[in-house]
Amino acid sequence: MSENNKAILLIADAVPGNLLWLNGLLQDHYEIKLAGDGRAALRIAQQLPRPDLILLDAALPELDGYAVCAQLKRDPDTAGLPLLLLVPPGDPEQEQRGHGAGAADVIAHPLVAETVLARVAVHLQLKRSAELLAHQRLHLEDLVTETTFELTMMVDAVIWALATLAETRDHESANHINRVQRYVVALARQLQHHPRFEHELSNRNVDFLYKAAPLHDIGKVGIPDAILLKPGRLDPDEFEQMKLHTVYGRDAIAGVEERLGFSNDFLRFAREIAYSHQEKYDGSGYPQGLAGEAIPVSARLMAVADVYDALISKRVYKPAFTHETAIELIRQGSGEHFDPDVVDAMLMAEQRFMEIAAEFQDPVQ
Repeated sequence: MSENNKAILLIADAVPGNLLWLNGLLQDHYEIKLAGDGRAALRIAQQLPRPDLILLDAALPELDGYAVCAQLKRDPDTAGLPLLLLVPPGDPEQEQRGHGAGAADVIAHPLVAETVLARVAVHLQLKRSAELLAHQRLHLEDLVTETTFELTMMVDAVIWALATLAETRDHESANHINRVQRYVVALARQLQHHPRFEHELSNRNVDFLYKAAPLHDIGKVGIPDAILLKPGRLDPDEFEQMKLHTVYGRDAIAGVEERLGFSNDFLRFAREIAYSHQEKYDGSGYPQGLAGEAIPVSARLMAVADVYDALISKRVYKPAFTHETAIELIRQGSGEHFDPDVVDAMLMAEQRFMEIAAEFQDPVQ
């Protein structure tokens, strides 16, 4: 579009009389550029501001109208320009060839003023409509991106609030959550291409695991303080009560799924982690006594991450162990407490575990 808001038309024809006739017909409505051969038409079409529409005679010298059409359509800068090809009368094959070369419309000689004006106006309107739709689509995409970002931030904030509420009751710091979710990701990255795990560990699912990991102990909000905060060993009845935190956590996530009327991988991971992170690979864990592959992948990852963090952290009932001691204890639990492949992944990611532990240390008390 030119500065005077008139659409720019490029007319290419080797016959001076045709150029003069078309120029006289269209100049009151549009800004006109003229070309006498195919190469000139290509050159002018590339110049800024580019034409909004091109009228091409099929019989242009040097490069005919069909070749010009094809070249303009191959160039991303000009592919969207509407091309109107002028062809000899009574030759359907040339009309078909014009459409095949990319012409938006084909007008047969002899040219009729009303037909030319109408076709030009229609194709300019179609071009404007396409541009408006493209602009609206980009605007809508920006709105969707902005809204999605805001919703993601809100969901993350709610997840964090729920997770920290549970951890606060257990006198654990928010750094525990920071650490375990990063340990889980470190394990998942190591196992992404392992044949036993790759079906669950797409990049998208690893992101979901990162978000779901903080919810592993949300069921602790249902455990009485006298049990949850007891400094000594739990008696058998108390331990049975403590085991229920896995059920409470699962039920909380399942209630969300029921209320929504659907689930997704994030909610599934959150439910699996909350319910099954205390299962052991040999079947001696709780609450279901699952073994091996029956334990969800997400819970097998969390089991290693959670135990490692518990070992290196100070608790009311134990001192903090060194990284080396924690690694050795987990190695000893391979095949019994833990999936051996997950333990191997931890050993491969040992440096990353140490970095995470150092970055998110608990405050000195």
